[in-house]
Amino acid sequence: MKTIVLISCVSKKLAHAARARDIYVSPLFRLNLAYAESLKPDAIYVLSAKYGLLALEDQIEPYELTLNTMGVGQIRAWAGGVVSQLAAVADLKRERFVFLAGDKYRKFLVPHLANFEVPMQGLTIGRQLQFLSRRT
Repeated sequence: MKTIVLISCVSKKLAHAARARDIYVSPLFRLNLAYAESLKPDAIYVLSAKYGLLALEDQIEPYELTLNTMGVGQIRAWAGGVVSQLAAVADLKRERFVFLAGDKYRKFLVPHLANFEVPMQGLTIGRQLQFLSRRT
């Protein structure tokens, strides 16, 4: 069974095109990425409100889009696209998925996954930063 970590995108980005691993510059994203890498997973992806599923090396343009301002129908449609992208790179019923992402980014994805965990579920951003700082 492979382990795949999914990190949500953040609003703070570089002002120019860059790899997904570099374009998101908030402390939360940086710590999420460091924590994800410390888990030694088989793969790490970013859940992007604009691009869907991104590999860390994918080159993208900066954007201003978040699931936080989308309606339920839009989020459901976004999640459908991400499920298709995930299914192309992983076995949704056999792999283990670790979410470093808020509820809006995972709500419509988890019903399609047999094995998942959310290590920081229910924690405020401040508590997430503490959790991540202690583990990286």
